[in-house]
Amino acid sequence: MGKAFEIVREFEVDASPEQVWDAITTGAAGWLWPAEYEPRVGGAAGLGGVVTAWDPPHRLTSRQEDPDGIEGLPQSLNQLDNLIEPREGGRAWVRYVHSGIFTDDWDNQYDGANRHTDFYLHTLRQYLAHFTGLPATQSDVHGPKASMAKGSFDAAVRALGLDAAAEGDTVRVDVPGAGAVDAVVDFRNEYFLGLRTDDAMYRFFGRDAWGGPVGIAVHDFAPGSAAEQERTKKAWRTWLQDVYA
Repeated sequence: MGKAFEIVREFEVDASPEQVWDAITTGAAGWLWPAEYEPRVGGAAGLGGVVTAWDPPHRLTSRQEDPDGIEGLPQSLNQLDNLIEPREGGRAWVRYVHSGIFTDDWDNQYDGANRHTDFYLHTLRQYLAHFTGLPATQSDVHGPKASMAKGSFDAAVRALGLDAAAEGDTVRVDVPGAGAVDAVVDFRNEYFLGLRTDDAMYRFFGRDAWGGPVGIAVHDFAPGSAAEQERTKKAWRTWLQDVYA
């Protein structure tokens, strides 16, 4: 038995509808994860999904559905709907709706998805404000089993030397594989931490709050090779292993 959910966000951005559309459809590695959409209704939407609305640059809807459960998700239905409208001054208004059916531990799954939505959409706005249109690589790593214990996220923040940092601060951080860099703390709460440098965004996820491992995503806008991306992943995996040894 499952239970339906719906998460809705509306916001304006200082970017055109076309820039928002491109960020969602072809630039998602710069703020979420690499995503591909076959540009037509009925086209593939990745992870077994299908495009159910394709009206550039105004409407994109994708849907995954399997009554036996979607692979890798505690869901039997997952739908993402993006409505984009122009506003004065070249700005855009966005209505984002994530809906579907959770099949396990509804309260925990909804709380996690709801809070992740705010962090992901904040990162989208950071991308549009600072990196829009730039090609990006995304490196996603997860901590070991020990990082699943509640309270583990605080250990990662301390290891970064940012336990006293507040949103808006400029900080000096020792980045695994890159050395010391200056970064802006662009997001900070008890579950997530966001750092932005001149050529990257670092996202830290306290998924221990919902029974998962601490995670890190790096959105890198500096030119680089696939080998460099693998080195980034390896450096952060090693860092996480050391933090939770």
